[in-house]
Amino acid sequence: MSDATRTYTLLGADGLPYQSAVKGLWGGHRCSKIYGRLDCPAALRAIADGGYVRHRVFFADEATAIAAGFRPCGACCRDRFQQWKSSQQEDRPSTS
Repeated sequence: MSDATRTYTLLGADGLPYQSAVKGLWGGHRCSKIYGRLDCPAALRAIADGGYVRHRVFFADEATAIAAGFRPCGACCRDRFQQWKSSQQEDRPSTS
């Protein structure tokens, strides 16, 4: 298949797959609902160990990953992960 006719399967904001002529810029793990960079060391280690690939998904952009309900990776997106974690703690009801 030539590059001109190649398509890539990406997830949309609704979490459903669709075909795209453009590669995804972000990767994710369907089961853990985590997204990150394509060169994420944690994801690459998991892939090298023989895991992860079955559940790997791709997104056109970060906004789509977030809209699909994925959270940032703590390894390759540390600043985004810290922001997400803080927002999760703020959303919890107080237990007093």
